[in-house]
Amino acid sequence: MLHAALAAAATLVALAFALSTFERWLARERPHELAWSLALAAFALASAALWAGVSVGWDGLTFRVFYLFGAIVNVPALALGTVYLLGGRRRGHHWALVILVLSAFAAGVIAVAPFTGPLPREELARGSEVFGPLPRVLAASTSGLGALVLVLGALWSAIRVRRARLVTANVLIAVGTLITGASG
Repeated sequence: MLHAALAAAATLVALAFALSTFERWLARERPHELAWSLALAAFALASAALWAGVSVGWDGLTFRVFYLFGAIVNVPALALGTVYLLGGRRRGHHWALVILVLSAFAAGVIAVAPFTGPLPREELARGSEVFGPLPRVLAASTSGLGALVLVLGALWSAIRVRRARLVTANVLIAVGTLITGASG
């Protein structure tokens, strides 16, 4: 019951932030805000799948949606926002295309990847327990590289701004990314 409540709360908070950030993008058309809106929407979708899975039991579709949007798509989209913010539109557009192609490839892989073991109905399965190597490599590489971009971007921003409040915020972003990445 607690896991379902936390997943529901995460879904609603992520959706609210996604809509708020998207509204800012509509007003200013800054590409980093669109990338972050998409990342927050991916997180909301993964959280909604988690909510469904822990509430009524996991099935193949629910786990695939959770894994694709939570383990593969989300972090690179967040990192893309950092690339746009710190590297500009041209560099951001280049990486947006790379991430789009990689995400489409990953969606195809996850859609057809056979499960190597049964999905537990009541608890969250780890990708290593139910998927072969390719989905797991995609999750590790996209999340790992995306987290690296986020950490380096946050640290670079902290060094660049050097104002106490902004430095603290950027260091917290870096630490939060490391904690989330270490949790699997």
